[in-house]
Amino acid sequence: MADYTVLLDGLEVTMGLGIHPEERAAPQRVTLHVAMTCRYDAPPEDRIDAVVDYDFLRTSIRKLVESRHFELQETLCDEVAALALADERVIKVIVRSMKLDIYPDARIGCEIVRAR
Repeated sequence: MADYTVLLDGLEVTMGLGIHPEERAAPQRVTLHVAMTCRYDAPPEDRIDAVVDYDFLRTSIRKLVESRHFELQETLCDEVAALALADERVIKVIVRSMKLDIYPDARIGCEIVRAR
């Protein structure tokens, strides 16, 4: 067995997220950080089809955040984790979302860990 962590780090999206009236009035900037622990039977060959390709996750996240308004970062993180875990080779995923523009001096976010 060989485990690798595949990272999609700092994906910035503009999306509907939040419960407050000002958050509902306009989309806001959010960054997503995803770490997928991928397990292969052996070290993979040097071919993209031998590994988990992070392109699928990036594309799926963009479609997800364009499709609806999320009330909570927790829900957003859970849905991103489900996207990552759709590939059976992903045995664990860590997802973090960060709202960038709520406070002038801090970012606010949520982080979850999901595993098979």
